[in-house]
Amino acid sequence: MRSIALTSNNRISLLHCGAEFFPALVASFDAAKAEIYLETYIFADDATGEQIKSALKRAARRGVVVHVITDWLGCGRVQSNLLHREFIAAGVRHRSFNPWFRRGVARTHRKICVVDREVAFLGGLNINDDLISDSDPRLALPAPRWDFAVKIKGPLVAAIHREVEAQWARLGSITLKTRWERFKKISATQITVSNAPALAALVVRDNLRNRRTIQRTYLQALGQAKESAWLANPYFAPGRKLRDALAAAAARGVEVTLLLGVGQFRLQDAVTHSFYPKLLKSGVKVIEYRRTQLHGKVAVVDDEWATVGSSNYDGLSLFVNHEANIVVRNADFARDLRAHIQRGVADGVPVNPGDFANIAWYKRVWYGAAYLLYKSILRIITSGKYIE
Repeated sequence: MRSIALTSNNRISLLHCGAEFFPALVASFDAAKAEIYLETYIFADDATGEQIKSALKRAARRGVVVHVITDWLGCGRVQSNLLHREFIAAGVRHRSFNPWFRRGVARTHRKICVVDREVAFLGGLNINDDLISDSDPRLALPAPRWDFAVKIKGPLVAAIHREVEAQWARLGSITLKTRWERFKKISATQITVSNAPALAALVVRDNLRNRRTIQRTYLQALGQAKESAWLANPYFAPGRKLRDALAAAAARGVEVTLLLGVGQFRLQDAVTHSFYPKLLKSGVKVIEYRRTQLHGKVAVVDDEWATVGSSNYDGLSLFVNHEANIVVRNADFARDLRAHIQRGVADGVPVNPGDFANIAWYKRVWYGAAYLLYKSILRIITSGKYIE
C-alpha cells in the first residue's frame, strides 16, 4: 500500500446535511476571486441545482474561471446535455465524465470542490435537493437526507486541488507525455508528521495507482482499533477482506457498530442481509437506519481516526468507480462525528441476532441468490478482477 500523505495544521469543519453544506458552498462561490473547480456525481435539475448553478454563473460573470465536472450517468444523458449548453452559454467550463461509457464502466462518484486554492469541500453530498430521493425524483423524503461533507482550509487543500485539476485535464485532449507528467505529479507522496491540528489526508480510488487505497485505509484502521469503531454507510456489500476485518475487530473486544441505510433498493438490501449472520455472530452490532435516506459514508475509530467521503462499502465504490475520502486524525473532529453517528444509531432499528440465526429457507435462498447475482455482475464489470 502506498503511503497516505498526511499534512498538519489543517482547519476542518464538519458539515451535516445540505442545510449546512449548500450555504457554505454558495458563500465560497460568491467570495471566489480567481478559480473554482467543482466535481460531482449528480447535478440535479431542482431548486438546489438552480441555486448552485446561479452561484457558479455569478462567479463566472465576475471573471472567475469556473470548471465543473459532472458524471454522465449520474446526471443522465438529457440533464448532462442541458447542463453543458447552459454552462457554456454562461461562461462556465464544463466536462462530462465518461459519456456513453467510452472509457469503460467507471464513473466519477467523487464530490469535490476547491475555490481559489484556499478552501476545499469534500464528502458524500451531491448537488441535489435534501428532501427528494436521489433514485426517484418523484419521491419526497420524510426528513433531510443523512449525509456529511467537510470544509477544509490549510495545506491539504493543495493536494485536493492537484487531484481535481488532474481529473479536469484527463477529460480533455492532452498528449500522452502530459498525461504521464501529471500522473507522476499526482502520485507523489510526502509524509508530514506533526501533532498540530488537524492531521489529515486525501485518499482517492481510481483505476491506476490507487485501485485499493480506500479499502486498505479502512483495513488498516480496523486492524489497529482497540476500543471502538463506528461506521455508517448506505450500501453495504464489501469484499471478504473488509467483512473479515470488521468481524476480527469485534472478536478482539472492539465495540464495532454498523449503521446501514436500507429500504432504497430491494436487491441491495438482500445482498446486505446475506452478510448479517456471520457479522452478528462475531459480535458486530448492526443498526438499520429507516428515518430517511442514509447517504453518509463516514467512520470513527477509537475517537482518534475519522473519515468522510464518497466511497460506499460496495464493489462499485471499492473496485470500479473514482472516489475521494478525507482521513482525519484529530480527537475533537472524531468525537464530533462520532456523536452524529450515535444520534443516527439512536434513530435506527437494531438488528436482533436471533432474527438471523435461523433464517427461513426462502429468505436464505433469496439472500443467497441476490449475493450470487451481485458477485457475478461485479466480476463481469471488473473483467474478473473483483475479489469476493
